[in-house]
Amino acid sequence: MLRKTILTAVAVSLLWSAGVAARAAQPARPFLHPLFSDHAVLQRDVPLPVWGWTAPGRTVHLSIGGKTAEATAAADGRWQATIGPFAAGGPYRLEVSGPKDVAVDDVLFGDVWICSGQSNMEMGIANCNAPADIATAGIPQLRLLTVPRLVIGKPVQVASVTWLPSSPANVQKGVWGGFTAAGFYFGRELYKELKIPIGLIHTSWGGTVAEAWTSREGLKPLADFQGRLEQLQAGLRARPPRFDAGNPNVSTVLYNGMISPLVPFAIKGAIWYQGESNAGRAWQYRTLLPAMIGDWRAHFGVGDFPFYIVQLAAWQQPAKEPRENDWAELREAQALTAQQVPNCGLAVAIDIGDAQDIHPKDKRDVGRRLALCALANAYGKPIEWSGPWYKSMETAGKAIRLHFNHVGGGLVVKGEKLKGFTIAGEDRKFVWADATIEGDSVLVSSAKVEHPLAVRYAWDINPVCNLFNQEGLPAVPFRTDDWPAVTAKNK
Repeated sequence: MLRKTILTAVAVSLLWSAGVAARAAQPARPFLHPLFSDHAVLQRDVPLPVWGWTAPGRTVHLSIGGKTAEATAAADGRWQATIGPFAAGGPYRLEVSGPKDVAVDDVLFGDVWICSGQSNMEMGIANCNAPADIATAGIPQLRLLTVPRLVIGKPVQVASVTWLPSSPANVQKGVWGGFTAAGFYFGRELYKELKIPIGLIHTSWGGTVAEAWTSREGLKPLADFQGRLEQLQAGLRARPPRFDAGNPNVSTVLYNGMISPLVPFAIKGAIWYQGESNAGRAWQYRTLLPAMIGDWRAHFGVGDFPFYIVQLAAWQQPAKEPRENDWAELREAQALTAQQVPNCGLAVAIDIGDAQDIHPKDKRDVGRRLALCALANAYGKPIEWSGPWYKSMETAGKAIRLHFNHVGGGLVVKGEKLKGFTIAGEDRKFVWADATIEGDSVLVSSAKVEHPLAVRYAWDINPVCNLFNQEGLPAVPFRTDDWPAVTAKNK
């Protein structure tokens, strides 16, 4: 029943968007890639790749900020030059000459972030009851770019994109309430703290699965996807080709159409809000999400760039009794990825969901928590960026004592007493538990469990839970056990 409800919720986004750019042909290959257009933000402090297409063998010259470079077009017409690095600042004029002369004005150097995922990343700021934030969105050094939707069976090299300075009008441009709200709030927070230009590249699509955002090379090591890749390749080899250009939930097709055109644009990092459509295969997501991250990093070629994950927000009515749950397992997969993959982070949203809406409107806190991840880990700011994160446990008579990282200024309860903890013994049947904060630990017990073995916290699609640190950040949902997951057999 839960999976049917989720599919119904995301189907609205899929049906609504199926006709929008799904079958669009890729643009013609231009002399200069449209990523390099007026108002662009280019990545600071790195050698900068700039590219386009012309006749094979022709020489292309670049100049910007007093530096020059040149390149010769290869046999396929593609040329690529490297120029820089440049410190944050601007505006500059980028001049490209050769068979054609092109000038790009109002170019800034700063940090560029990709904002990707499914509908909760796609959700525009105009859908978030945020008139004051829209009215004050005139931030000239915050620049926005949206990649159009494209489903395609092979990687493309170009997308029709335009950079827009942030303004009340520009943040409302877009197919679903304007520019990504989560991305906008993230970028606004970074600009406020860093005072450097910030470029946001929005590329997301509601109701989509993570494997659609992963390239063929990225999925090849994963046994679960071999059959799907073979079917896709067989369809593309057929004459005429057999390919459902209207379906964004086919492996690789959104990487091909909406990530590949960005490669190898220099970026600082990425933020990712996705997982609802993979919840029924949460165990698989433990390997799929790390594979996708590694795949993007390999293609962009800027090393292990920062990658910050929004953990799924609460949704639906709270359960009356403890139970197994696929959304809880998906959140666990997200947390494990953030812990185990280098240079990753997690923004917890368990406390800012909406029981009635899979698309909660509080994207301001989502963006702020993503920014905390970045400010602490990518920029070295001495701040607490996470809520309490389970570290270890020990039995204490008939109770279990839990220890945490990221306690910040100390553990706190929002409310009269701690909620959201369950405990189980050898029968592996979880019951609601009593929990109290003792210093930097939590003591958990139940009169119904004489010999406790495991504790879970916030283990449901919409748990009632209230453990925070003094910085106001919610604890990461967790379990101390490694008992079989309900999604382990789902492929």
